[in-house]
Amino acid sequence: MNIYDFIEYYILNEEVNMYSIEINTKNRILKLLEDGKVKKQYPVAVGKPSTPTPLGNWSIIMKGLWGEQFGGYFMQLSVPWGIYGIHGTDKPWSIGQEVSGGCVRMYSSDAKEVYETIPVGTEVKIY
Repeated sequence: MNIYDFIEYYILNEEVNMYSIEINTKNRILKLLEDGKVKKQYPVAVGKPSTPTPLGNWSIIMKGLWGEQFGGYFMQLSVPWGIYGIHGTDKPWSIGQEVSGGCVRMYSSDAKEVYETIPVGTEVKIY
């Protein structure tokens, strides 16, 4: 395969993900980045001190439509020791607080927007 065939193959067969997510647990803000630049920011709820949101570099490994408790939209993180995700909530008053079991809660309309924007494989940095 010559370089031109490789480039054509790559362009036709590889999905280039231009999105990433950063979550600041102290400020309780989720930043959606496009090509490394902040596209939009969203307020979030994070884990309470006894069940903290897992810090680190993760990726979205699954997206699914879950029940109303999760605001309908769930994006699972690659955390190896449990099921953690970014999702909507039926408790919008919790946004901006440390109240979850470790997941990142968003207003359901915001979760839907992020869900419809990012592909599986999107990198997520939580700090």
